[in-house]
Amino acid sequence: MNSIVYRITGLMFLFVAFTVVLLIYLADYQMNQLFREYLLIMGRGGMMHHMGQAELTFLASVHRSLNWVGAILIVLGLLASYSLARSITVPLRRLSIAAEAIEQGKFEQRVPVSSKDEVGHLAKIFNRMATTLENNMKLRQQLLANIAHELRTPIAIIKGHLEGMLDDVIDMNKEEVASLHEESIRLNRLITDLKDLSLAEVGQLSLDKQPTNINHLIRRTIQLMKTTIDEKKMAVECNLNEKLSEINVDPDRISQVFSNIFVNALRYTPDRGKVLITTQLEKNQGQQWVKIGVSDNGPGIAPDDISHIFDHFYRGEKSRDRKSGGSGLGLAIVKQLVEFHGGKVMVDSGQGTGTTFFVYLPY
Repeated sequence: MNSIVYRITGLMFLFVAFTVVLLIYLADYQMNQLFREYLLIMGRGGMMHHMGQAELTFLASVHRSLNWVGAILIVLGLLASYSLARSITVPLRRLSIAAEAIEQGKFEQRVPVSSKDEVGHLAKIFNRMATTLENNMKLRQQLLANIAHELRTPIAIIKGHLEGMLDDVIDMNKEEVASLHEESIRLNRLITDLKDLSLAEVGQLSLDKQPTNINHLIRRTIQLMKTTIDEKKMAVECNLNEKLSEINVDPDRISQVFSNIFVNALRYTPDRGKVLITTQLEKNQGQQWVKIGVSDNGPGIAPDDISHIFDHFYRGEKSRDRKSGGSGLGLAIVKQLVEFHGGKVMVDSGQGTGTTFFVYLPY
């Protein structure tokens, strides 16, 4: 009943009903009163061939009544129409003004919601849209600031070393060149990650899907990280379902997904710690999934950080530098790549009890 359609229909019905009832009442009242007098006159004087004073009085009275009723209804209709029009146009005018303000970049604009009809619903949608635009603008500004900050670090290191070499402050030896090479690799990796992330978010990342053995990808990634595993004297336990058949994925992208998660597990697990990797087949909501689990016994993730770990450039431990803590893009890329394959990624963590990442890929 809050709909404008019902309000307009009800209002017009009330006015039409009021008009009909009033006209019938007045006509009946006039007929009863004046024609009674007319019949009395007719009974006394016989038939009258011309309209007398009684008839004229009757018609004049009816005309006056109708004129007054018409005038009153016109005035009431005008007031009601004006009121109804204002109830619709004033909120729309507020929406128009707020939309123009947002067009000028004032994303904090909101409109008051004063009704529960279509206009009120539109105002709620507009406010939600404005909030989303404001949040997206803040995220965009933060993202640009983070990108500039992340790029500045390796560039500043390379620039400083090269200037030192040109000024003969730093010797141009193999170690310095290797350091510059390492920073250039880090810079190239950051740019590549940003490119992949942006393409995945707009749905333009190309995938070279082919039948792939997930267990083989996992074992290969673990072998590539053997040096780090040995340095930290960690135990990596694999509980892989050998009965899993091949699934249709991009092996390079899925390898990147597992590598990012596994590197995080190694980074946050203390020396002599343990990382457990599992694969299994799971059915959920009528769909079969290959479920990959990576568990560590590290410090875990704080509850306030869990909802942000897949955000761009987010780091749970702000004290970690970029060399030891990464750029903060790894898990964001994981989420985008998995979802681009039609899968999903979840995390289960508790402070002091370790963290487990689950990757679900369509089977």
